[in-house]
Formats: sequence, structure tokens, C-alpha cells
Amino acid sequence: MINVRKSADRGHVSFGWLNAKHSFSFGSYHDPRHMGVSALRVINQDIVKAGTGFPPHGHDNMEILTLVLRGAITHRDSMGNEARLPAGEFQLMSAGTGVTHSEYNRDGDTLELLQIWLYPDVENAEPRYQQKRFPEVKGLQLVVSPDGENDSLLIRQQARIYHGRFDAAQEEALTLAGKRAWIQVIKGEVVANDSILQDGDGAAVDGETLVTLRANRDSEFLLFDLP
Repeated sequence: MINVRKSADRGHVSFGWLNAKHSFSFGSYHDPRHMGVSALRVINQDIVKAGTGFPPHGHDNMEILTLVLRGAITHRDSMGNEARLPAGEFQLMSAGTGVTHSEYNRDGDTLELLQIWLYPDVENAEPRYQQKRFPEVKGLQLVVSPDGENDSLLIRQQARIYHGRFDAAQEEALTLAGKRAWIQVIKGEVVANDSILQDGDGAAVDGETLVTLRANRDSEFLLFDLP
């Protein structure tokens, strides 16, 4: 079964400097029907004005994945990491026992990103930071895994995350390793089994072992294979 969550149905908040859409309950947006799927708790699509950003704040026991869609992030954290993430790069921060970080848009252009949180399967581990740009390939590309398969980023959870880049009419099938899945379309139009997903749409996959994905036009999306 695939349940589609349309982009227009997501939570929406605006603070002037930040315009955000929430696939699941987050901050001031709360909907008990949408509290995440399996270990996946947050998917926020954030648009951040130039010269602004998220000041230092803390997290613990959360796996925090960021994909920059346009612009660039300037990152700093209490582990001593300082980095710039331009569009196309992934960042995975395992908060573990606790970490403080800031994420700013120091560039002159608008910043857009996906902020994703997953619960870890082990608590109070040592915090760690990873950042990577993957080669731009067509099809499904594994970018996050619990074992680092194919040089993917390491997550403390039995989850695998794929970055999909499909040309129009491209099709690929994936046998899920986990019990549930979530698909988040960044842009384009993707048919997941028989369900059509467009820009910003998401979909929960339950009770399916095989997901067939076909792009009706050039598309980009994330697929979360979840426990």
C-alpha cells in the first residue's frame, strides 16, 4: 500500500528569514496523523534568505541528514568542524550524546535544503560528522547506510537512503530491505508502483516488498528504506 502526502498538504511556516514546509509534525506545526514513518521523524524543505540562518542550538540522540538543493550552507559545530556545503552535497551529523551546531546562509543567494531527522538505533553514542558529494549518476544511488556500502555515509540506524535522478521514462525497481519506506520527490513526476508523485509530494510505503519507480519527466527524489 502506498499513501501519498501531497505537497500542498504539508505544514507551512514562515518567519520572514525562513520559509519552511514540513512533511511531518515539527515545531509549531503539529498533526497527530503525521508524526513520521518508522525511524524517519522529520523532512523539512527550508528556504533561507541570504545573510540569515539557524543560530547555535543543540541536539542529542538524533541522526540529522541535510541535502543542499540550491545555494550553500556554512556549518560550524561543537566537535570543531567548520565547513561549507554547496548545492548537491550531503551532510550527516550523528548527535549522539549531544552536539551544538549552527547553519547559516553566508552567500548572497537564497539557500534551499532538505533537513531530515531519523531516530538512531543506539543511544548516547559519540557524536560524529560526515559530509560528501556523490558522483552525479542516473538511477538510484545509495547515499546513506548502516554499513557504509558503496562508500555511503554511515548512519546509526537500520535504514538505507537512496538519491534518485531519473531521466524521463527511466524506470528502476528496488527490493526493500526494511519493512516500510518513504519517497520524497524533490522535483519532477515519479510513478511509484501505481501512485503518481509530483514536486514536493511524499508517500509512505507499507506492506510492499518491491517498489517500481518510473519518471514521467526528468526527476529527482529520495527513497528511505526503513526498518
